[in-house]
Amino acid sequence: MNLRSPGWLLLLLPLAGLIAAYLVVQRRRGRYAVRFTNLDLLDKVAPSRPGWRRHLPAAAFCATLGLLVVGFARPTTDVQVPRERATIVVAFDVSASMEATDIEPNRFEAAREAALAFVERLPERFNAGLVPFSGTASVAVPPTTDREMLRTAIGRLRTEEGTAIGEAVLAARDAIRTLDEQAETEPPPAHVVLLSDGSNTSGRSVEAAAGEIAADRIPVSTIAYGTEEGTITLPSGDLVQVPADGAALEQLATATGGDFHEAATGEELQDVYEDIGSSVGYRTEEREVWQWFVAAGLISALAAAAMSLLWFSRIP
Repeated sequence: MNLRSPGWLLLLLPLAGLIAAYLVVQRRRGRYAVRFTNLDLLDKVAPSRPGWRRHLPAAAFCATLGLLVVGFARPTTDVQVPRERATIVVAFDVSASMEATDIEPNRFEAAREAALAFVERLPERFNAGLVPFSGTASVAVPPTTDREMLRTAIGRLRTEEGTAIGEAVLAARDAIRTLDEQAETEPPPAHVVLLSDGSNTSGRSVEAAAGEIAADRIPVSTIAYGTEEGTITLPSGDLVQVPADGAALEQLATATGGDFHEAATGEELQDVYEDIGSSVGYRTEEREVWQWFVAAGLISALAAAAMSLLWFSRIP
């Protein structure tokens, strides 16, 4: 927390002097009481003494002054605000290797559930798009705030042969370019989240795609999904190993200014999506919170008045 007008804190010095004076007065009152040697008569004159309660209204009054002083100093705090026109495109690998069962029930189903959860957590004002890719890549859903359209498209995904990572990157870039009429001259704050479990096997190279999208200053965060033990069964009945290959994905993320992640379970994948969503879709703003301190000071003042009226039949 920062203060925009810290000079007001100098008013805490008189408050500290007031507290010190109150403590001195209380000590003197204790000494005067001891001088009254006839304790039996003292009990009859003042049989019921407020004890510690008599200090509470004074403490609440001092807290009121302190809170108001801090409020005048204009305290601020950092808050996360959704970016206007923020756009996230999910590039989703639907290659046949996603049917590997090293992740229950398989990579594809677990990844689809995580993608659905990710879309649900995005703020309503975010534009989100979907680019499924196998041997080719296409824009299934252009960036939109229509979450139902996204959910429906994710639910209809099916696996196919091939893995065109480079084509997926460029398809996502093209989708971002057509967000609105301003996109060409004023590109939106955008991010591509690409999930894959394999290597590029068709289309343009990952390196070429990375160079093109980096020129548009669109970061690509990549997720290598799966384990080294993944296998699929071909139509011929042969068992083929499909270990997750993160090297190319890490290079893609590095070249475009994105982040690289590895996920070996459905839970880990959901955690990765959550981290990405919170890091790419918000900006940090400094906002004044003096109202909180003024409100707390008023509540403290009301408490002081209520305690004094209840216990001593007067308002200080």
